[in-house]
Amino acid sequence: MATALLPRPPAGNLPSGAWLTVVLLWLTACLNYLDRLMIMTMRDSVIAAIPMTEAQFGLLTTVFLLVYAVFSPFAGFLADRFNRSYLITGSLFAWSAITLLTGYVRTYDELLVTRALMGIAQAACMPASVALVVDYHRGSTRSLASGLLLGGAMIGAVMSGLGGWLADLHGWAYAFKLFGVAGVCLAAVLCLVLRDPPAEKALTTTAQAQPAARLGEAFVSLFTNRAYLVMLVYACLLGVVSWSVAGWMPTYIKERFDLTQGSAGLYTTACLNVAALIGMLLGGAWADRWSRTNAQARFLVPVIGLALAAPGILLIANTPLLGVALAGLVLYGMARHFADANMMPILCVLVDPRYRAMSWGIMTFFSCAVGGAGVYAGGLLRDAQVDVSRIFLLASANVLLCAGLLFLLRRRQIAPPV
Repeated sequence: MATALLPRPPAGNLPSGAWLTVVLLWLTACLNYLDRLMIMTMRDSVIAAIPMTEAQFGLLTTVFLLVYAVFSPFAGFLADRFNRSYLITGSLFAWSAITLLTGYVRTYDELLVTRALMGIAQAACMPASVALVVDYHRGSTRSLASGLLLGGAMIGAVMSGLGGWLADLHGWAYAFKLFGVAGVCLAAVLCLVLRDPPAEKALTTTAQAQPAARLGEAFVSLFTNRAYLVMLVYACLLGVVSWSVAGWMPTYIKERFDLTQGSAGLYTTACLNVAALIGMLLGGAWADRWSRTNAQARFLVPVIGLALAAPGILLIANTPLLGVALAGLVLYGMARHFADANMMPILCVLVDPRYRAMSWGIMTFFSCAVGGAGVYAGGLLRDAQVDVSRIFLLASANVLLCAGLLFLLRRRQIAPPV
């Protein structure tokens, strides 16, 4: 059922603790990405302590990503079926304990097992977190709150560099022990403070009257929803772009402008992550404000952002000047993330409210799987002597296609944005 204009909840009257919940989940998301990524910043220290090949070191991340992707849909179902705050707290405690345990492993096999366990434990966190945020933020604060939450992940990605610095000072295991303990302490705080909102604040009366979600019914509901299937295609295309840019941009900047590996990595990481954080906050706040007068705002803001991100990629691929390339990277990073701030708010009006977290988990699975394949395909193109700039041209076309898909979906709202 398509309805262009649906009633919007009032801007005020948020449940008690709505913004405190965002702060707590921001810290959790920050630690989530810091713990998962910091091993990549201490390669030399890890290999020196636990001898392994380059392929084995790469497998540590691959195993985490595969396990995380496979378990995300089921973790989303659990978040829809049971108390979200308890699931988030349990996930944080579990992966923090695993992080602490990682600091005591002595063999490669033990390290590989802890990475797989980390993928299982962390999979439960983000679907439940984004769903809990939109449960609290039902009106014109929803996109900004979502953007703030995901901004924590961006900061965590930047802070993961602390792992390499601490490894240089104290050895590779020190950071795992330190942040493992920090996570256990944060889990204790969440156990005392984090709560789901009152039931009448979370969902509409109609949704509450429906039976509890079942796994098979959830899959059927989502995979027979045409609008959601379009969103899966959208997530796959955008995942290819995101992973390809993140994976190959440092190499491109290094080779194109004759920089050192360290300088190229610093430029790309700083520009992408800082711009992404600004983009999520700006895109979220803009969509919230515009949604007060236009029910399609949370679709249109990402469309505008993606339309601006595409020329940013083209600018990077076609300029001989480093400054211009970095400006294009900032434009891409900022405008592209208008979409992330509005992803869950969009799902809120496209899917059954009972399956919000699971819809996020399934999108995570497809995005990771297809995005990872895209990075591998980029490597094949590199082996075939295809210039990296050609890869970015394809990425630009994908971004425009994503904008077109969202624009077509803007009128297919099947559920009130509660």
